[in-house]
Amino acid sequence: MTTPQELLLPATRRALLHRIAVAQSEGRAPSLVAAVVRGGETVWHGARSSVDGHGPDENVQYRIGSITKTFTAVLVLRLRDEGVLDLGDPLEKHLPGTRAGEITVAELLAHTGGLAAESPAPWWERTPGSLRPELTDVLGEQPFRHSVGRRHHYSNPGFTLLGALVEELRGAPWQEVLRREVLQPLGLHRTSGRPEMPHAGGWAVHPWADVMMPEPAEDLGRMAPAGQLWSTTGDLARFAVFLARGDDRVLSADSVREMRTPAAPPEAADLAAGSGYGLGMQIAHRDGRTLVGHSGSLPGFLAGLAIGVDDDVAAIVLTNCTSGPAAFTVAADLVRIVAEAEPRIPEPWRPVAEADSAVLELVGQWYWGTQGFGLRWSADGRLTLEPLSGVGRGAHFRPDADGTWTGLDGYYAGEVLRAVRRPDGSVSHLDLGSFVFTRQPYDDGSSVPGGVDPEGWRGIQ
Repeated sequence: MTTPQELLLPATRRALLHRIAVAQSEGRAPSLVAAVVRGGETVWHGARSSVDGHGPDENVQYRIGSITKTFTAVLVLRLRDEGVLDLGDPLEKHLPGTRAGEITVAELLAHTGGLAAESPAPWWERTPGSLRPELTDVLGEQPFRHSVGRRHHYSNPGFTLLGALVEELRGAPWQEVLRREVLQPLGLHRTSGRPEMPHAGGWAVHPWADVMMPEPAEDLGRMAPAGQLWSTTGDLARFAVFLARGDDRVLSADSVREMRTPAAPPEAADLAAGSGYGLGMQIAHRDGRTLVGHSGSLPGFLAGLAIGVDDDVAAIVLTNCTSGPAAFTVAADLVRIVAEAEPRIPEPWRPVAEADSAVLELVGQWYWGTQGFGLRWSADGRLTLEPLSGVGRGAHFRPDADGTWTGLDGYYAGEVLRAVRRPDGSVSHLDLGSFVFTRQPYDDGSSVPGGVDPEGWRGIQ
């Protein structure tokens, strides 16, 4: 019988072990635990520890810091999918009296609300949450640092507001809602608001000496939705599968895809670094691939969850030191190692179950003015528009009940593609957001805006 560890080649497993061993040693971490997921299941687990014989396994809890934000975002998207709120709603509509009510739900999820990065002193991560019992204590007298919606500015208080929004609309504490609506359905039984044995202790390692001291593990109170959770590599592996594929018991594949889609204007430095932010999820472009997930840190702990959706590989790295290994970077490296050493084998090509003559009439070559495009229908039921030159605007389209198609990405995201028919029922041209696509360049048999010169095409006179 093949064990999960044997699902990867020996050379790949050694490369993964080498990467976390270097991270633990050079990062001077008391312990580090990691897991890799491929094809929806955990295929590798590794650990390094400063104490012989005490390497953590996939069931040992670590604090995951801001990965908590992704869990909170899932709760908010559930409310949206149920029709309880709209992402464009101002916070005031559902949670009045916060002094930040003009910010929309989407802006809070994407950190574009202009709020301060942290709550007022004392440092909230190392002091009891009871010092900030009300939202006004979390936001302070001057909650804003920037104009609403103008820039991406990471805000922990912003996710406190989202947690309070969940509590207001569900009528129950944030942790209770999370347990009932996310943790239990996904089988994340080792994820909790407070540590449960076995769990790692958090440590501060001296920057100039090989000594360390324990860090406090405070209950964050109101700030819990921004960073409270404890979890394991085993649970986060299952969570990574959910974030890549969706689960209709919690959120659909379309909704988790929306979470992974850039939603915040990046700073110039972010563009240079290839990083962005969706709805409760970080986005990074590294080594030619797009990764999504989140990093996390609280005194005594660092965490990273990185998902290469196109490669169908995810990695989790947890460690128990305040500063040290860059957990998300290490997780990204684990994804790269597997993706490059053992590239994903695509599923066999299969034809559609049933041909649709109305769709077949649309596929093939089209022209927008003089630029050629190909329109292809795939077995997943979607249309793909691609410039024949490889340069220009392309997009994928999903079918609508009325026979039109809606753009899913790129320039044409949200735009409607429809076939315009002649009186005899044949297709004259395609209309895409008012752009006319014809079977021939400037086809005089179609309704080309501005008309077609009656003398037609010509050479040099």
